[in-house]
Amino acid sequence: MFEVLRNSWALLLGVMLFMLGNGMQGTLLGIRGGIEGFSTLQMSVVMSAYFAGFLFGSRMTPELIRRVGHVRVFAALGSLISAVLVMYAVAPDWIAWTLMRVVIGFSFSGVYITAESWLNNASTNENRGQALSAYMIVQMIGIIAAQGLMAFGDPSGFILFVIPSVLVSLAFTPILLTAGQAPAFESTKPLSFRRLYDASPLGCVGMFLVGGIFAALWGMASVFGTQAGMTVPQISLFIAAIYLGGLVLQYPIGWASDRMDRRKLIVAMTLVAAAVMIVPVLVDVPFSVLLMVAMVAGGVSNPLYSLLVAYTNDFLDNSDMAAASAGLLFINGLGAIGGPLLTGWIMAQMGPSGFFLYIASLMVLLAAYAGYRMTRRPALASDQTGAFAALSPTASSLAVEAALGAAQEGGPQNPDPGGEAEAAAEIAAESGAPEPDLTSDPGFDPERPTGEPERG
Repeated sequence: MFEVLRNSWALLLGVMLFMLGNGMQGTLLGIRGGIEGFSTLQMSVVMSAYFAGFLFGSRMTPELIRRVGHVRVFAALGSLISAVLVMYAVAPDWIAWTLMRVVIGFSFSGVYITAESWLNNASTNENRGQALSAYMIVQMIGIIAAQGLMAFGDPSGFILFVIPSVLVSLAFTPILLTAGQAPAFESTKPLSFRRLYDASPLGCVGMFLVGGIFAALWGMASVFGTQAGMTVPQISLFIAAIYLGGLVLQYPIGWASDRMDRRKLIVAMTLVAAAVMIVPVLVDVPFSVLLMVAMVAGGVSNPLYSLLVAYTNDFLDNSDMAAASAGLLFINGLGAIGGPLLTGWIMAQMGPSGFFLYIASLMVLLAAYAGYRMTRRPALASDQTGAFAALSPTASSLAVEAALGAAQEGGPQNPDPGGEAEAAAEIAAESGAPEPDLTSDPGFDPERPTGEPERG
């Protein structure tokens, strides 16, 4: 880890500054929207726009990088972010905010992709897993620390919009002055959504639902706090608790996922979370209890993302990992766009408790579907599954692929390389489908066992 920090400290520092700015603007808009008199539905549209821009950016940024290069894309998108963060206070109109949130979502998506490609290029096979873990931890710490910066000004004023703009501008300095040669951005072999769904229906459906949950937590938590009558420090603590829970529980859940049927873990996690979420819907609870509820919400939703990615890749060849990651991220983005909109509609109908009712409902749906899938497909033995990798829902497909690859290399080796193919044959036989013809895969190598990654 020391070598990772020595080689990548500037990049990690820049990413933390970006997350400080992003974490502040999400919380600040929810509070300022209430001050400006925006309705819950209007704020849900504003918050949803970020995820629409983020999804669009994830599809467009790689092509922009190939055309003009990493440095130009990084500088241009960062400048847009800095400008928009100030413009929020200049134009306090929900329609204008919606358009600006699309721009800022697009820009942050591109910044993440560029930074992750630099980090991946600066890492070696031996320390790539540590580098990506440090990157995820820095992101979470940045969001949590951003909530403390809310105490440095009045949300109804101008200064809290200037602070994140300055932080984002400062983030350029360490990154652009120390980043080495920009890595090549290669095209990913396409994987159709049909093939992805056939490989893992639970991965696709679950990723859509988790996108809705994550977007509600990220986009609507401050709106909930404002509607519930919390003070600014209370809203900041509430949001910090969400991300603290995700940071603390990511690794224990990952450890458990490598040692049991991941679907059972998904069912258990989501049912426990749903039970906890329903408590503030049924009864009035003190703020201290709301903080514990927030920690559970974040502690389950963030690891669920990583868990579903790992589960899906258990049924895919290593050569399909990058394309599958891109497909899962797109599905997650579609769910995220609808998350704030549905949450806002429910909150408009029944008040702030609708925030928790929405999350509980999606948790129950995910538990039910995971339970159903357990009746349709036998579980793989733990020695036939890939290793869990802690991931951020904002990570690009490049970072997801690198993190999974590092986890596979660092995890226990599969003693039965052909086990995955045998499991696939058993599944096909039970469903009445023909056995997959591996030789039709352009990446198939008859001399390489199924469970062994390609070399060179």
